[in-house]
Amino acid sequence: MGEGFALALGAGLVAAVNPCGFALLPAYLATLVRPDDGRASAVGRALRSTAALTLGFVAVFGTFGLVVAPVASSVQRWLPVFTLVLGVVLAAAGAWVVAGRELPGLRVLRTGTGRPLTDRWWSVVGFGASYALASLTCTIAPFLAVVVTAFRAGSVGQGVALFATYAAGMALLVGTAAVVVAVAGAGVVGRARRAGPVLARVGGAILLVAGLYVAWYGFWELRVLYGGAGTDPVVEGAAAVQRWLASTAESLGWVGLLAVLVVVLGSVAGLTWWRRHRA
Repeated sequence: MGEGFALALGAGLVAAVNPCGFALLPAYLATLVRPDDGRASAVGRALRSTAALTLGFVAVFGTFGLVVAPVASSVQRWLPVFTLVLGVVLAAAGAWVVAGRELPGLRVLRTGTGRPLTDRWWSVVGFGASYALASLTCTIAPFLAVVVTAFRAGSVGQGVALFATYAAGMALLVGTAAVVVAVAGAGVVGRARRAGPVLARVGGAILLVAGLYVAWYGFWELRVLYGGAGTDPVVEGAAAVQRWLASTAESLGWVGLLAVLVVVLGSVAGLTWWRRHRA
């Protein structure tokens, strides 16, 4: 793999665990476990949702890198405001779920025949776009350096290839985490169906905490931008977790993540085949 592609893949791998938006990853993963899921359906939904999330994420980055970057200085000052508002919305959604309600946008829909469908696809694309907007401050610099520079140098083909590589890196990390969480969650809930309502509230609590942190981070960014605020204990504590996640992703690399994904998918496929033939 060429050096430029290796850099693009590495930048994509760590994009999902950037300091600005990494708290949104557990919030996303918490929506993937359903009380009525089997392992195979959980894997399918995790992969579809990851594709939708990645599409929303990289669409924002591509638009910002190619169109908005020339006026980035005037746009970036508003990004903390978006982060603050997004955090408040997520925290409110988490509180709604903790109270025992169901989010319409994340409801598992069913057809007239009772066949389970994936979550509303465009809702997940929108979440991915919000994820990207909250992450722009921390991740746009390496994206511009690795991908957009190739476009502006006149190498459209290489720019497209680097962009796809960047997206593949992010999708690999998020997809591996999503599949592992969905399969593990389906296994746990499958053994304890009564845990479904409790599990929903746990997911809501994760969404609530993530939203509160994202809102606090946006508020801290505004204080830094306009008031010259220094370090913050909440942000510093979360940054330590983020650095650990980023170093773990970098140490595993794309080979390690791909191996984990293949092993999990192979195990689910083998178990599904064995159960069908046994039946």
